Amino acid sequence: QVQLVESGGGLVQPGAPLRLSCTASGDIFSIHYVAWYRQAPGKQREFVASLLSGGSTKYVDSVKGRFTISRYTANTVYLQMTSLEPADTAVYYCNAEYAEPVPENGEMEYREVWGQGTLVTVSS
Repeated sequence: QVQLVESGGGLVQPGAPLRLSCTASGDIFSIHYVAWYRQAPGKQREFVASLLSGGSTKYVDSVKGRFTISRYTANTVYLQMTSLEPADTAVYYCNAEYAEPVPENGEMEYREVWGQGTLVTVSS
């Protein structure tokens, strides 16, 4: 059982920074993958950044050099955004993959969970 809650969204001017937080609860130590996605109005949900438990990161090309995903505490992951552009306007979602044992065979089953989203609006 893992639950995710995003926070930190709001209205900012172009060029400004903003930090989003993803806070997990439940069996947080079973999480091995955390990612941020975003969805702009009328568009498909888009991958933004990901963080593996070992510390490796990936980013979509459009945010490389501007966004940073990092683990702040055992249950909190940040998305630090800088030099925000109007094109960054979207609802940002936290996503996590975690593992739990399957009683029938003892093997691990991987599950995916999403947060409720937080709105980021970049406008002057």
